[in-house]
Amino acid sequence: MTRRTERVGDQIREELARVLREDATDPRLRLVTLTRVDVAPDLSQALVFWSVMEASGAAGVDAVQAGLESAASFLRRRLAAELRLRRMPRFEFRHDPSLALGARTLALLHEIEDEQKDA
Repeated sequence: MTRRTERVGDQIREELARVLREDATDPRLRLVTLTRVDVAPDLSQALVFWSVMEASGAAGVDAVQAGLESAASFLRRRLAAELRLRRMPRFEFRHDPSLALGARTLALLHEIEDEQKDA
């Protein structure tokens, strides 16, 4: 990834997060955290990685994914109006389980610590 695509990816991530937080009305998108945006060198496509802490299993993740996919054209139009880009990339959304895995790892470490204190 070049500096330019990194910068554009950061701008898209920040603006997408703002639009999701302030303008999205779909309840499935309330607690979505955007973790990273990878932009193609020709700016034709942006791969948006997202995570959510409260998605209950695969059904919750699938619901959020469906909500993001249904809002993709709305999000693209909103960002095209806000960002000064010659070409607004198409968005593809991918679930990033790193936040949930991190929380689970911390919980396990706390369990081990509590067991060692009790022993």
